[in-house]
Amino acid sequence: MKSLAKAMSRIPPDECGPFAVLGKATELERQGKKILHFEIGQPDYKSPEHISKAAIDAIKDGYTGYVGTSGIYDFKQAIQDEIETTRGYRPNLDQILVVPGGNTGIFLAMASVLNPGDEVIYPNPSFPTYALAAHYLDAKHAFVPAKEENDFRLSPADIIERITDKTKLIVINSPQNPTGAVTKKAELEEIAAIAEEKDIFIFSDEIYSKMLYDEKHYSCSVQDSAKERTILLDGMAKAYAMTGWRLGYLVAPKEIINKMCQFVVTSYSCVPPFIQKAGIAALKGDQTFIQKNMAVFRKRRDAIVKGLNSLPNVSCVTPQGAFYAFPNITKTGMSSIDLADRILQETGVACLPGPAFGECGEGFLRFSYSTSLEIIDEAIEKMRIFLETI
Repeated sequence: MKSLAKAMSRIPPDECGPFAVLGKATELERQGKKILHFEIGQPDYKSPEHISKAAIDAIKDGYTGYVGTSGIYDFKQAIQDEIETTRGYRPNLDQILVVPGGNTGIFLAMASVLNPGDEVIYPNPSFPTYALAAHYLDAKHAFVPAKEENDFRLSPADIIERITDKTKLIVINSPQNPTGAVTKKAELEEIAAIAEEKDIFIFSDEIYSKMLYDEKHYSCSVQDSAKERTILLDGMAKAYAMTGWRLGYLVAPKEIINKMCQFVVTSYSCVPPFIQKAGIAALKGDQTFIQKNMAVFRKRRDAIVKGLNSLPNVSCVTPQGAFYAFPNITKTGMSSIDLADRILQETGVACLPGPAFGECGEGFLRFSYSTSLEIIDEAIEKMRIFLETI
């Protein structure tokens, strides 16, 4: 066999990420072991009925053919309204691209601005796709440690230290996966000002924008209304429990959207129109279920943080957004990967090792607390018994 593309060799195998751990956990379940799942980052409830009905009705009405690459008009209008309501500016239709999920949006954004050798600044630990996409594109990494003493928020001062004449892109994710950190408005304004002064693009991943506890969401895209250097990503997956629908959107300068569309034409062509109809129902329909669900998540957050802080040699800061807890386990004396694997094998609690999100994740575990209070309590007690024996 001929050798494969060199770019593919720059993507390392997923050995300790969410789907790798899910695979191990599922195999243990097949063997009869009870598993408590905290590894996968998705809500534990179904998509709201009115959203599913909109898609079913759209299929029945014949919305099953090709549509325009950037998205159907009605959905893009709904996105315009959404951005105006939640961010305070109204993007033009030619600034919007509908994408099949956040991962695709991340790759398209990076591929549209990065050349081999360009430098990209992103938080570490962070969602793995940022690093993987940059690796594939042969861009250089200049990650910023997301520090526990700063509640894992991005520090503008740390970003400035890493900027060189080759810096092309700064990645922001707030609220953040895996830590639940929410970068403050003043910090985001300062980062946006730095990007403007240094002529650097910003990619702002705001997929958890509706999933906050006390903070109010702020987008650094306000700085330029996404018309000059900011690329905003949001979508339906998390707040609307639509992870499997694969539906999101990008708001960016029209020149960047045009280039992305050229790539889309030769890859997936378009997002199915019946799925976009569901997106309209999500954005335009009743939003009260989000607040109700976040009230439930608050109780779960408080329970798991209290429980983790009660465990031997474990400490955990309180996340301000999303549904992830990121406890410090350095005092156990074990590596994150070894501890996560032993917890899975010996207690049946499936969580992720911090290094799944970058080297700065060493010394931490990630728990997705999208599960019941009863399961959280059971998991804490199982881990307590285990940790008291090591």
